[in-house]
Amino acid sequence: MNEFSRLSGVLFEPTKAFTDIAKRPSFWVPLLLSILAAITFVALIEQHIGVGEILRQRMEASPQSAEQYAQMPAQQRDAAIKVTGVVMYLAAVFFPPFISLISAAVLLAIVSIMSAGVRFAQLFAILCYASIPRIISTALSIVVMFLKKPDEFNMNNPLAFNPGAFMDPKASSKFVYALASSLDLFTLWTILLIAVGIKAAAGKRISFGGALTAVVVPWLILVFIGAALAGVFGG
Repeated sequence: MNEFSRLSGVLFEPTKAFTDIAKRPSFWVPLLLSILAAITFVALIEQHIGVGEILRQRMEASPQSAEQYAQMPAQQRDAAIKVTGVVMYLAAVFFPPFISLISAAVLLAIVSIMSAGVRFAQLFAILCYASIPRIISTALSIVVMFLKKPDEFNMNNPLAFNPGAFMDPKASSKFVYALASSLDLFTLWTILLIAVGIKAAAGKRISFGGALTAVVVPWLILVFIGAALAGVFGG
């Protein structure tokens, strides 16, 4: 399969696509597409909404931070906006490969215990290709960005594809809100694709249920840890 067939196959024929990816594990095309999508998203946010508005939303997410932001001198606020802008671009470039590397390492440990016989290179390639739903999510977020007023756009939850999008983050429990926001359609889609990829790479050595369990368990642990931290430090 060529790269276009792989990319479209992940969406429409995932088993066939991931079987080919497992045989020839490459990752550059989907990884570069993920980075490009993230950089485009940040650049358009900077132009259409402004880094200052994004910083304000994040600072006002909790009462303590909101008070600090309100009392922040103009010069200090400008410096914080510049730093935030730099961090957003750095995250756009380095987060996609970093999260794929860490996730591949965790999954390698799990599937090794299950004797799946899957290599790190295969897992990394699977994760890179399984990020295609996130690219679609980013594209839809850009559309929503231009449909909404700058102060109405929620960067942390731009699409109504999870229960958290229908909750008031200020009025709701931070733990419940973080938990609800994690149950995102694109995240669940990605999880299923990773499981399909692991099954394709492992063959008969592991069932699809086992592959899905290998992905879901660490994800659930991460979700509950993140929700607990949001409940403790979110105010």
